[in-house]
Amino acid sequence: MRTYKTVVLGAGGVGKSALTVRFVRDVFVENYDPTIEEEYRRTVTVDGQLSSLEVLDTAGAEQFTSLNEVYIKSGLGFVLVFSLTQEVTLKEVDNLRKQIYRIKGGDTSIPIVIVGTKLDLVNEREVPRSTIQSLSNSWDLPFYETSAKRNWHVGDVFEDLLRQMRARYPSEPPSPRKKNKSCTLM
Repeated sequence: MRTYKTVVLGAGGVGKSALTVRFVRDVFVENYDPTIEEEYRRTVTVDGQLSSLEVLDTAGAEQFTSLNEVYIKSGLGFVLVFSLTQEVTLKEVDNLRKQIYRIKGGDTSIPIVIVGTKLDLVNEREVPRSTIQSLSNSWDLPFYETSAKRNWHVGDVFEDLLRQMRARYPSEPPSPRKKNKSCTLM
């Protein structure tokens, strides 16, 4: 079974942990507790194929954004999260998207899914669907509107990303060769 390292990035308070925990444990985390870094693992079957997703839920707090480069270097796929109730959080998604492309050497075939959270908070919505559609077209990336609280479209996000990672990385990455530490006397 192949393991795919997934990194969840976005501004603080947008719902990265709620989205991740809903996907991995199928529970909704009601209270907001700022994350520094949490790692989860879940085995999923998508298109009849079993895979393991290693999901790294990252800090959105500004004092930890220097870690993003480390996360981006290690990730195979990325979930970029913004809140539908805070239009300003879309700017951070754009910055992260550009940072991923820069760190990954300009490769635009990197598996990425853009996620708007808090779809259930209809009366607090600030990001119009037209804005999302426009960005989706210009960035050529899939967008999902989700609600971790109601479990709307959460699985779709990770299934889409897994399909992208399978297509982009069809075979197991080469494992580092172990060096022979024995000594030969002649």
